[in-house]
Amino acid sequence: MPPLDLIDFDDLLSDEEREIRALTRRVADDRVRPFVAQWYEEGRVPVRELAVEFGKLGLLGMHLTGYGCAGASAVAYGLACHELEAADSGVRSLVSVQGSLAMYAIWKYGSEEQKQRWLPGMAAGELIGCFGLTEPDHGSDPANMSTRARRDGTDWVLNGGKMWITNAPVADVAVIWARTSDSVLGFAVPTDTPGFQAREIKHKMSLRASSTGEITLDDVRLPDGARLPDAAGLKAPLSCLTEARFGIIWGAMGAARDCLDTALSYATTREQFGRPIGGFQLTQAKLADMAVELQKGMLLALHLGRLRDSAGKLRPEQVSVGKLNNVREALLVARTCRTILGGNGISGEYPVMRHANNLESVLTYEGTSEIHQLVIGQKLTGLNAFAG
Repeated sequence: MPPLDLIDFDDLLSDEEREIRALTRRVADDRVRPFVAQWYEEGRVPVRELAVEFGKLGLLGMHLTGYGCAGASAVAYGLACHELEAADSGVRSLVSVQGSLAMYAIWKYGSEEQKQRWLPGMAAGELIGCFGLTEPDHGSDPANMSTRARRDGTDWVLNGGKMWITNAPVADVAVIWARTSDSVLGFAVPTDTPGFQAREIKHKMSLRASSTGEITLDDVRLPDGARLPDAAGLKAPLSCLTEARFGIIWGAMGAARDCLDTALSYATTREQFGRPIGGFQLTQAKLADMAVELQKGMLLALHLGRLRDSAGKLRPEQVSVGKLNNVREALLVARTCRTILGGNGISGEYPVMRHANNLESVLTYEGTSEIHQLVIGQKLTGLNAFAG
């Protein structure tokens, strides 16, 4: 039994789920772990090469059906996110944005022509997608987005900008959300369309092994066929965020597990005062508390996954419970593991500080902790505090 599996979590998984987890762990061990420290230090990641590798294994849009997608269960998808984020949050973000945001938006709200045009290539990793909702001045308040779409004859013309968009600098298609006079619409925008520009965001201190961009839309003219016909209103992009947040619930625990694995190994081999530091009570207390939080977070993720597989969907407040708890606890685990490693905890030779830095971003993207607290608070009280 792995030392961190204190409650026999593996016994709760099916053989197929364990196989998918093992497959994802192998590709992470082979294609990510040996290189990710250098990617992080250099602020780059080979998105296209990784996407093709992940596509071969069916990891892109794996929870979707048809169009070359694997049709895997929610739990299997969650376990894949867990293993990918154990390697690096940025790599898991690549997969989440591709499958749960860009692909899901087209799969759920697109026309059959759009699905046939984009989804098979995206599932194979041959085409990269991004999801343009967040703006420079509107992150947690997408209802007031500034990007506009106006009709011009049979076409649409888009103007505005999006910020902090994963995969944008390398994307072939961008799912862009824009306001009209009376609604919010989504568009599948080929990134070679005149007026579309994506600029790589540099000088990040977090998620450095991830391609992040700022999108500018300057009179981007699109035919009506680029509009996602079944997406009308803010509910559509928010439903995509719910899809992606589910993967974060599992992924954050992957980062926590990797930190705890590292700290446990270090504590049992690093000697001070004539014995391993893991033999001191204060260190054991830290390790025990972190292991308990890891097990609780995994049980929560599994419970939500089973709900989704049996009921077909999760309520937004249930996803908020998962993201709020698991990311918050994962960040605390990473910070505590850093203290066990002492000075070595800030070295790139160990993954702990990289995970901690990454989790600072995961804590606030796709809904800050405060937003998820308000979602849960509204469910508890029946009162809307968002505008208060």
